[in-house]
Amino acid sequence: MTSLRQSWGVPSRPRPIVIIGAGGIVRTAHLPVYQRLEFPVAGVYDIKPDASLETARRFGVPTVFRSMSEAAAWPDAVFDVAVPGDQIAGVLQQLPRGSAVLIQKPMGENLAAAQSIAHICRDRGLVAAMNFQLRFSPNVLALQDLVDTRQLGEIVDVDVRLVVKQPWHLWAFLERAPRLEILYHSIHYLDTIRALVGEPRGVYCRAVPHPSIPEFQDTRSSIILDYGNRVRCSLLLNHTHQQNTEHTASFLKVEGTLGAAQVTMGVNIDYPNGPPDTLEVALGRARWQNIELRGSWFIEAFEGPMSNLQRFVAGEDEALVSPVEDALKTMALVEACYQSSDAGGTPVPEV
Repeated sequence: MTSLRQSWGVPSRPRPIVIIGAGGIVRTAHLPVYQRLEFPVAGVYDIKPDASLETARRFGVPTVFRSMSEAAAWPDAVFDVAVPGDQIAGVLQQLPRGSAVLIQKPMGENLAAAQSIAHICRDRGLVAAMNFQLRFSPNVLALQDLVDTRQLGEIVDVDVRLVVKQPWHLWAFLERAPRLEILYHSIHYLDTIRALVGEPRGVYCRAVPHPSIPEFQDTRSSIILDYGNRVRCSLLLNHTHQQNTEHTASFLKVEGTLGAAQVTMGVNIDYPNGPPDTLEVALGRARWQNIELRGSWFIEAFEGPMSNLQRFVAGEDEALVSPVEDALKTMALVEACYQSSDAGGTPVPEV
């Protein structure tokens, strides 16, 4: 097995980062990674001043902006927009034309909103990427390398399985979200599968809430992606497992004609401090081999999206990994999932 890629190159001269939104994901992942990589963070803005002040104090951010216009005025900035999906469009409209911007998923709350966001980006000439950071997780980068170099052969089977207890209550805004589990979490797996296997022809889906948390919408789903007769692809996603961790699961497995690989996402087992991610590979009839990893989804994956964006605007990367136009295809797939779920299954004939 050849040496597998597990990291993304960093920009040689990173530009200052202005963060819009000071919520949990910024404090848990974005700022710790930027500190580790020594990326300059110019300042932070949040509609809740206390959140901005506490985040700045905790991470030594030098400036707390008093308004969105003040934040947008920072010269030569790369903007990190980490706000709920229904607030993205309003933020983008206030950024200077031609700005570089990294946008936290999802790309709005539905496909229509995503198309509007894409239109704003085109109209304002924004160099915009979506923060689909699972693509940059060390084990997923290695898996993508295996697929791209055809060490697994032709991909014929893809499985994602989650049996976990997601702490939805950590994100209060999700209580009012009309769409939840697929849009705000499992979108990562749909996006990663697109990167690994390509575009599906269609989708079968059923997404349901759980009676123990009626304040939230869909928290469980079963999804089949239709790739024709050559690839079987399924996602079984239960975020409301009530028991201990003895029978939890959090993995993505890919099988090909020459081998197979399985990655685990430890953060789902005990958010945000779950066990380390893993990658196991079996080529031909050889035994499964555990590949040593340099890190996990949380937090090493968050190095990649900002590094790729900064390198692209500096001319050091040829392309963005997750430009908004590509993210639009992931949002279309999410939309198809919800449409399929709303339509219901094929009725069983009466006998």
